[in-house]
Amino acid sequence: MTETTVIPHWIDGARRPSTSGRTAPVYNPATGQVQAQVALADQAEIDEAIASAQRGYEIWSEYSIAKRQTVLFNFRELLNARKPELAKIITAEHGKVVSDAMGEILRGQEVVELATGFPHLIKGAFSENASTGIDVYSIKQPLGVVGIISPFNFPAMVPMWFFPIAIAAGNSVVVKPSEKDPSAALWMAELWKEAGLPDGVFTVLNGDKLAVDGLLNAPEVQSISFVGSTPIAQYIYETASKNGKRVQALGGAKNHMLVLPDADLDLVADQAINAGYGAAGERCMAISVVLAVEPVADELIAKIVERIGKLNIGNGASSPEPDMGPVITDVHRDKITGYIDIAEADGATIVVDGRGFAVEGHEEGFFVGPTLIDNIPTTSRAYTEEIFGPVLEVVRVKSFDEGVELINSGQFGNGTAIFTNDGGAARRFQREIQVGMIGINVPIPVPVAYHSFGGWKASLFGDAKAYGVHGFEFFTREKAITSRWLDPATHGGINLGFPQND
Repeated sequence: MTETTVIPHWIDGARRPSTSGRTAPVYNPATGQVQAQVALADQAEIDEAIASAQRGYEIWSEYSIAKRQTVLFNFRELLNARKPELAKIITAEHGKVVSDAMGEILRGQEVVELATGFPHLIKGAFSENASTGIDVYSIKQPLGVVGIISPFNFPAMVPMWFFPIAIAAGNSVVVKPSEKDPSAALWMAELWKEAGLPDGVFTVLNGDKLAVDGLLNAPEVQSISFVGSTPIAQYIYETASKNGKRVQALGGAKNHMLVLPDADLDLVADQAINAGYGAAGERCMAISVVLAVEPVADELIAKIVERIGKLNIGNGASSPEPDMGPVITDVHRDKITGYIDIAEADGATIVVDGRGFAVEGHEEGFFVGPTLIDNIPTTSRAYTEEIFGPVLEVVRVKSFDEGVELINSGQFGNGTAIFTNDGGAARRFQREIQVGMIGINVPIPVPVAYHSFGGWKASLFGDAKAYGVHGFEFFTREKAITSRWLDPATHGGINLGFPQND
């Protein structure tokens, strides 16, 4: 792509150049250079996209389960064969290293594979002779047009948390990708076309807040699935719910790792590095805070510092591949370093400082070096708020109970982990901790596809988590039918009373 390239929408099964005249820059984060522009939809294009999706739904929802399943399998096989292409696209626009981009795709592919087995998960139930001569049964039907609003940090995986299940269930999908890295969604749209999906069933609507609000307010859109920051998740939940839509809105996080004195500190240090600095910390499941139960903090910090010194930071597309790439934009880089400034001003110790980090040959890139902060005050905004960057904070606590209380007192409830060799402590932790996803000696406890992903408190708005059984429940609605076929030899007669079972 070049600076003059404008990334279009995908409407009615084809690339749809925008006529809005509005665009936003798409950067290569490693170089800091604009590599393309992305179209920002106007209201006419929003309406066109939704109308196309409605037509697609009317066709697709009439497809038999067997035909739908064939298309899902086709998509899975194409994705599996061509995923290296998608990984390179993600790296070019997001900045994460290629192997991390490939890992993102593989986790999304798990949901595609779950969705190929959808007939079992959308079948209803039947009760014969529930009352004399009366059968009661239920059927599950698709919602219609559904909207997916995707974040920049996982441009392939997060949409795949939702659209395979939505499409398998008979819905049509409008994806609004992040304007920072929109090309992955467009690539997947072309793959669906090749897999045999009818036009209009998968739509990509590029845009900004106007496109988001267009989906939230359109009466044809029956549900919204979102992943992003907590303030936006709350806005989307409130606006879409007010308009009568189903909503699953996954928000931010401040994930802790509680380290007990009996833990293997080499394992802990390795996993803290992996979970804190992978994808430059731009993960809602990243470990942000290590709660070290004394007396292990000094030794653990020394081990983490040793490992940080061995990390290779650079262009995610380079060969050999670095360990960590840049963050998404210069604005986000400055936000991250601003939190480091806040921590320092609040009295924390900056053990390893990632501010002002530069990569030779990529001096204009959006890099923040791995940062380690000790003695962060729990009153500091750098502790209470989500940083979303390669910043790992250490809080020293005196006991298991103090650590649990600190985690439970936070506004977020996304994920957390405990590192220990004590099974009793781990079991107590999983019962008492107030978060949605827990790791025991596992730092990033993202559930497999046949379970569901989602947090508690300010990390989830709405009643349904992503994928798993929750996903199929979210993207279908149930009808209950009470049926009687009268025996010609008998008739029920007239009875004006309320129906009773007998």
